[in-house]
Amino acid sequence: MTAIGLVARRGWHGTARWMEAYGPARLAVLAALCLLAATSSEAAGIMAQSLADAFLQVTVFVAATLAIFYSLETWFRIDAAALLARYRGWQVPVAAALGALPGCGGAIMVITQYMRGGISFGSVVAVLTATMGDAAFLLLAQAPLTGLGIFAGGFCVGVASGYVVDAIHGRDFMRYADSGRDADIGPCFRRVDSRPWRLVWLAFLVPGLVIGGFVAFQADTAAIFGTVFGVDVALIVGVGGAIVSLLLWGSVAPTRDAARPPASGPGAGSAIGWASTSEGRLGDAPSRVVGDTCFVTVWVVFAYLIYELGVHYTGADLAEIFRIWAPLVPLMAILVGFIPGCGPQVVVTAMYLNGLIPFSAEIGNAISNDGDALFPAIAMAPKAAVVATLYSAIPALLVAYAWYWLFE
Repeated sequence: MTAIGLVARRGWHGTARWMEAYGPARLAVLAALCLLAATSSEAAGIMAQSLADAFLQVTVFVAATLAIFYSLETWFRIDAAALLARYRGWQVPVAAALGALPGCGGAIMVITQYMRGGISFGSVVAVLTATMGDAAFLLLAQAPLTGLGIFAGGFCVGVASGYVVDAIHGRDFMRYADSGRDADIGPCFRRVDSRPWRLVWLAFLVPGLVIGGFVAFQADTAAIFGTVFGVDVALIVGVGGAIVSLLLWGSVAPTRDAARPPASGPGAGSAIGWASTSEGRLGDAPSRVVGDTCFVTVWVVFAYLIYELGVHYTGADLAEIFRIWAPLVPLMAILVGFIPGCGPQVVVTAMYLNGLIPFSAEIGNAISNDGDALFPAIAMAPKAAVVATLYSAIPALLVAYAWYWLFE
């Protein structure tokens, strides 16, 4: 049975348990990578460099972005539910604005309100069109101006799409009114609650952030930071940090906090996600930063390994292949956007940042992908989820190919 089928059949609680069951499978993947490194010195070298590049060029900046975002989130309570209920005429732009926020929290918030019958179907289309999921953090960390441009474009396209859908079908189209079933729906977070492990990860992150800054400016890190037993310090820090991130990814499953009431006052949890007061004024931001950063890291590592090992063993030039099939690349990226979850979308963004796919493909994927918000939608309102996803594909095709034909 497919992941989508499991979600629809078991509901959100069942989905969380199904995802937790895949912890051993994750560890098996890590063990397979270790075996490959042990049997081939060339593969080991490629893997070490890929791990270091992923950590120093991506992870450290994603962590810094997440730390700022989640810390601000715990200080400013965003009561989106009240806004959506109070200003019906503003539901579409508010939904699009929540979708444009990095991560999936805003989109899940809108989906939850739709399941309770409080907002129009056009607002669902708006938020799914505007959201980019966790891939937004990667783009914001590595190419902030490009990221802000895509966020703004996604918001505008989302607003236009939402209003058009409501104008065509009316505000009551596919109205979801069964409020009894979804009372416990809440955001799903990836957290690392173990403080010792967070400190180990932080021990690599802090020097990695410094080294990553020099790497970003193409400085000679070996000359600046030296070597240990003939190995660059930058490589040691990068590989060590990536390995710790992979281990944390392999042992941590998403958790839900719907039962926890929102806090109040400074540092309170936002309506996008509840913040725990057990860790002081920052709430659960530190544990979420580590959990989400490790998630992004592992997908970036896989993208790097697939490319580097693929080229090593096959001799294929993926950049040349994508160049030959250039007219179809935006379409392929849009189709990848239909896959629920943020992992495949992180891979697409990583490929764009490494120059493997054009900007039109990144635009198409950003508009078509729905991130983690699609999971609860499929579980509770599968028909509406499928229709909204298909609707979001229309502006994705129009905008991506308009950019391709005009500028590429």
